[in-house]
Formats: sequence, structure tokens, C-alpha cells
Amino acid sequence: MFSGDTRRGFMRSMLAGGALAGLGELGFLARLPRVSADEAKLDPKVVGLRPEIEPLVRLLEETPRGKLLEEVAQRVKQGASYQDVLAALLLAGVRNIQPRPSVGFKFHAVLVVNSAHIASMASPDEQRWLPIFWALDHFKSSQARDVQEGDWTMGPVDESAVPSADKARQAFTTAMDDWDESAADAAVAALARTHGATEIVDLFIRYGCRDFRSIGHKAIYVANSWRTLQCIGWRHSEPVLRSLAYALLMHEGSNPAKRDDDADRHGRENVSRAKKIRGDGLAGKLDDGATGELLTALRSDSPEQCCDLVVELLNRGTSPQSLWDALLTGSGELLIRQSGIVSLHAVTTTNALRFAFQTAADDETRRLVLLQNAAFLPLFREAMRGRGRVGEFDITELAPEETKQQGEELITATLNDVGRNNGEASRKLLAYLQNGGDAREFIQAARVLVFTKGNDAHDYKFSSAVLEDYYHVSPAWRNRYLAAGVYNLQGTTARDNDLVQRTRAALTG
Repeated sequence: MFSGDTRRGFMRSMLAGGALAGLGELGFLARLPRVSADEAKLDPKVVGLRPEIEPLVRLLEETPRGKLLEEVAQRVKQGASYQDVLAALLLAGVRNIQPRPSVGFKFHAVLVVNSAHIASMASPDEQRWLPIFWALDHFKSSQARDVQEGDWTMGPVDESAVPSADKARQAFTTAMDDWDESAADAAVAALARTHGATEIVDLFIRYGCRDFRSIGHKAIYVANSWRTLQCIGWRHSEPVLRSLAYALLMHEGSNPAKRDDDADRHGRENVSRAKKIRGDGLAGKLDDGATGELLTALRSDSPEQCCDLVVELLNRGTSPQSLWDALLTGSGELLIRQSGIVSLHAVTTTNALRFAFQTAADDETRRLVLLQNAAFLPLFREAMRGRGRVGEFDITELAPEETKQQGEELITATLNDVGRNNGEASRKLLAYLQNGGDAREFIQAARVLVFTKGNDAHDYKFSSAVLEDYYHVSPAWRNRYLAAGVYNLQGTTARDNDLVQRTRAALTG
């Protein structure tokens, strides 16, 4: 492991000439205030926001893409905080970008806000503005696409339809069960105004994981919006929750409440299956054997078989952590079996559901989340088959590279292989970790490469998920999980984006 002084020296060397050669100095970021770890008349057809944030949101909405970074940099110099910019970014997205026809595509401008925030909070103080500036630019791209697709804008809630506080919860659940968009919109406004955050998040978690549409984006939106609200404040929740409810009601064809669609069937079955878990079923003991057993099932068994095994293992006294070890590691294994957009979403969806499991207060909700993740991974696996061959691979057989390289040199070699020879990169990273290397060094170097080379929302969504979940996997499994993650990270040979240069120009202009 590296000491604090060694770590700082290592990162300087990476920036100057090692794994991050050619990226340039990031010292210009000091012109912006550091982020510690700890006006215009509104169109009556557009939902209004709180008066303290409305002007900044309007700035993001109305400033041309080519000038936005400069304008935001100027506002920050004048006193706008990180929290202000993050709030405006999320709210501009939910007001201007429709989560249709899928909770993905252009809507990634909203989904990626929390991922950028996670990357910011996990980075050194002086680098924390980079992911946010990237997300600001991405918002403008998505806003332009939304204009091309009809220029959707969230309107004001129908106040005449908003139920009273005592009827809000029932009105919301009825509307969501009936897939009734207008009733859900009015009910969620009442919930946001009158009910507690913990009660509301439990409701949204259940509906976020109930169906397998949009390859996991519904669950991702629940987790990401909730986590961002924890930073920017619950006072901004109403428009965010209205957007979220609208997104969760996305479906194709006729009303899902009146038919037995494949996307809904596993959720309905798991509501009943969850009741078969014994009362203390979420209080078992760690069992690596059970982790391996579920991993084996995830490679070939049906969703029903995997869910039945989860019930069996919990009733046998297995800790949910051992099952999450299998689900997280199994999602990583899919990356190796077929690298691409579907396996990537298996990882980010499992990250979202793992967060939901830890966040939910209701025991029945937590059971349902665990079962749904066990159903989703086989569904991801089968969706991958529609995109080509799905290779056979057992992550427990991943062997570390035999190398004399260590420490900084081995991290550099690993990142040089990422994107060119992911198999080699995976084995080198496993060798680094198993030989006592500090995962934090690799994780920080990988994050900087996302900042400087990432061009897509998935670069942020994936990296924030996999680098975060390294710490949520038990020690016996986490090194293999992270080693699988290199299949979708950025390497040193990838083409630089223009974010650093544009941000430098914005701050020095």
C-alpha cells in the first residue's frame, strides 16, 4: 500500500508522464472554489421551481451549448455553489427532457447526474468540477435531441386533481398499479408536499424494480434521483418525483395492468415468492459456498430457478451479503462473456438495486429487490444473446498475470492495456490487487481517465457504479469483481475528449 505522501506523488507522476501521459495539468481547476467532501418570467405552461434555483436553471436551459461552460464558470466565481449547480443540472433535465420512448437514450442527461456527483465526491477537491462540467455539456446535447423529438416540457401539476394528505399514499399506489399517468402525477405531488422522504423512497423502490423494461433504467433512475436529492435537498423533490413517476409508468402496447406481459411476470411472482422467506431470512451468515452456488445458477438457469434458489439460500441461513456478492460478481462476469451495452446495464442496474436494498426501510421491499435482481441478471444474459455470441466464462477461474511489475508500474501497464487487450488488463489488475496493491490507487487513476477520455453518459454511469461497488463486495470476491470492470473502463490509449481543454478555457477566459 502507498502512504498519503506516496499516493500524491504517484498521481503527480501519472499526470506528468505515466499512465495519464499527455493529459496535461489540471491545476487550472483551482480557479474555481474547491468543493469539500462534506429572474425571468416563467411560462405558465411550464412547471415552476423554487425561486432561489429558477434563475440558474433558466441559465442552463437558455444558454447555447458553446457558451454554457463559460457562463456557469462565471456564476461559480460569483458565488454559486457546487450544490446549486448540481440542483440546477438535475432540475433542468427533469423539466426539459422526456423519459420516453424509453427511460434511457436522451434521458441519460438526467440519469448521469448522480453518477457525475459520485465521481466528484470520490475525487480530490481540485478535480471535483470536471464531472459536473461534463454533465452540463451533456445536458445541452440531450436538450437539443428532445427539441428534435417534439420539445417536451414538464407542465404544472393539475392542482384540482391533487388528493388530500390522508389520501395521497393510496391514490399514488392505485394510480401506479393501474398505470394511470395523470392520476399518478397528481398523487405524487401530494406525497412530495405532505409525506416523509423515507416513506416515499420505499414506494418508489418497489415500482422501480417491478418490471424489466428499459434494461434496468427504471431502477437506476430511482436510485440516482434519490441520491441526488440527498445532496441538493428535499425541497426540490416535487418536480423530480413527478418525472420519476412518469418514467416508471413507461410501457409499450396496452395497459400492463390488464395483461400478463413478460416484463411484469417475474415481479408479480416475486411478490408471492418473497412471502416464503422466513421471518429472520435477512439476518443470516456469510457463506462463500452459497455465493458460488448462486453464481453457478446465474450462468445458465432461468429467472424462476435463480429466484427459487435465493429463497432456499436465505431460508438456509445465508446472509443477503453473500447473495449480493454473487449478484454483483455475476454482473461483472457478464462483461467478460460479452462486453457491450447490455452487460454494462447489468452492472449499473445491480448497483442501483443494491443501493435500493440498503436504503429501503420496509423488510418486504428489501426481499423483493433482492429477488428481482436475481431475476433480472438471467434476463440480461438472454438479452445479450440477441446481440451475438455470449461466451462461456467462470470468474472464479480468472487467474492473475504472472509479472514482476508492482505498484505504480503495474497500474500503468494495466491501464495501457484497457481497451486494447481487456483480458490482459483484467489479469494484471488481479495480480496487482492480490499482491497487496492499494485498490484506491487504481480507482483514482481510472476515474481521472473517465474525466479526460469519457465521451458518453455510460462512461460515467458504469465507472461510478463499478468503482463504488468494489467496496460493497466481500473481500473474498471484490478483486475479481473489479478485475472484470476493466472491460468497460477507459484506458490510456483512448482518444482524449475536449472537456479539460474547454473547462480550462472557461476558467481562464
